[in-house]
Amino acid sequence: MKYIDTKNREYWNWRAEGYSDVNKEELEGIQRKTWPELLDREIMNHFSEKNLSRDHIKVLDIGTGPGFIAIVLAEIGYDVTAVDFSEAMLDEARSNAKDLAKKISFRTENAMDLSFSDKSFDVIVTRNLTWNLPKPEKAYEEWIRVLKDDGFLMIFDANWYDFLIDKDKKQAFENDREKVKESGIEDFTIGENFDVMDKIALGLPLTGKKRPDWDKKVFLNMKVSGVETTENIGKIVYSEKEKVNYASTPMFMIKVRK
Repeated sequence: MKYIDTKNREYWNWRAEGYSDVNKEELEGIQRKTWPELLDREIMNHFSEKNLSRDHIKVLDIGTGPGFIAIVLAEIGYDVTAVDFSEAMLDEARSNAKDLAKKISFRTENAMDLSFSDKSFDVIVTRNLTWNLPKPEKAYEEWIRVLKDDGFLMIFDANWYDFLIDKDKKQAFENDREKVKESGIEDFTIGENFDVMDKIALGLPLTGKKRPDWDKKVFLNMKVSGVETTENIGKIVYSEKEKVNYASTPMFMIKVRK
């Protein structure tokens, strides 16, 4: 597992600049509208009875990468802390945030072993991270630990690499590639050294797990107040290019109330 963790870190440090380009495209596209609308609605609905203003809601963005989620939340007034285990990713995030970087606390953290005190945050948001963790259950325990009582956790993820071990999903994945080609749009699965992550993914514990069912079971065993899952949340937040690229790998949303 230490080998996987080391290779993971090396890979994402290497991917930082290219992944940042993806975030920049999001910041210039419809996602700059769709994501904050969804996140803001969910957060404010959760705290509706407390009548809190956004600047009094402390949000932790775990696995911020080049900073997209942190940026759009800070932009609409939330008190945001953004963490990642990759310094290269955090450098890109600070650059992408521009003037907003002064309002966001960027920190190097391990998602499975956070340095924050118990009950430090009102909200935790994470996108496309859990699938990549060597110890996802430990991470979930940590996230619940640093969440305040009646806190709110939102996880956005997908079964990204199941096509490596499932023939039917492999065929669906290949069908997506054909549709991408026919549409004349960029194929998000093609790039230098992308095969490296294929090899890493085969050694990760969540590749092949039935999610979000797996996640829901883990959280319910922690005796949280509630867990809700939404399939294919991408139809709300994705651009048209993303919808074509990820048709067979829909993004789900998990909402956890502590």
